[in-house]
Amino acid sequence: MIWGMGIIAVADLGTACATNLPLLILARFGLGVGRSWSEAGERGMLADLAQRVESQRGKVVAAQQAVAALGIAIGAPIGGLIVEEYGPRASFLCVSAAATICWFLYWILPETIVNLQSTENRYDEETENITAGSGDWILLLKERSWQALALCQSGASFGFAAKIASIPILATECLPGGAAGTGLLLSAAGLTGLLGARVGGFCTDKISARATCVLGGMISATGLMSIPWALSLKGDSPFATFNNEAMSNEALAFSAVVLLWSFGSTAQGPALTAYAQELAPDDTKATAMALPRATGDGTYIIAPFILGLFADNLGVRGSDCALAGSFGLFGALSLLFSSKNKWNG
Repeated sequence: MIWGMGIIAVADLGTACATNLPLLILARFGLGVGRSWSEAGERGMLADLAQRVESQRGKVVAAQQAVAALGIAIGAPIGGLIVEEYGPRASFLCVSAAATICWFLYWILPETIVNLQSTENRYDEETENITAGSGDWILLLKERSWQALALCQSGASFGFAAKIASIPILATECLPGGAAGTGLLLSAAGLTGLLGARVGGFCTDKISARATCVLGGMISATGLMSIPWALSLKGDSPFATFNNEAMSNEALAFSAVVLLWSFGSTAQGPALTAYAQELAPDDTKATAMALPRATGDGTYIIAPFILGLFADNLGVRGSDCALAGSFGLFGALSLLFSSKNKWNG
């Protein structure tokens, strides 16, 4: 976590200072490296904390996600105002400063692995093979439950790719206020995420992590798949105003379905983590839990290109978001028709 967050701080500083495309690409590549390192550690620490009280696993994971959603709710409108006032480079300087503060805070966090010696005996003296290799991703992906979990995470990542690549552009076109209006929508999505995370954690503990993954995926997919319909509406709404002016039906409906997606995706988030923890082998939880995240990150590599090509060729506003929603729905249904099967060696 410490090394990863340090790389994030440097990468965002490099993004702000980049003077050409190769330097910008190098800086964003560094950001990906830092995020993957840091989030692998975060998932391991979260698994250790949640394992202490397994009956409250959903609440523990949801609390962490709710705090992250609160950060988005605070940061998004501030970022929009900074971009409007000082330009896009300034926003990356702010992110680098925040990452540096987080880096300092990580140093004072207590380590959750109490006995590091318990992982030393990993080899069978006779065969010289890893006996605790149940965390190997190739072995895990032979199980249908892990295949479905990876597909579900990949589908969710298509939704987040749409949030990054498509929703801000559409929001700038249809919402009043430009970048500031887009920032307010993302802030509202973050606040919706606070509710979604709490609901997702509650349902994970009271129903099951798998059922919550499926339900959250269906809700978020519905929101994304409704975006083309929302953008096709005409006229002004008599129910909402912005700066004393009536908002269009298009802007109001678009905001509503984006918030629906945010609620569903944040409800699904803690359930995905909790379900991965349920399936993960006891001796290699952090390694196993990194598999869904790696699947999602791999999806990010291709998802923006796929969504962009689809939008350009179909020519329907919001069609790329609908495609992302269909991937999310496919992932949720894959998990629905899979069976839970924890790898035990």
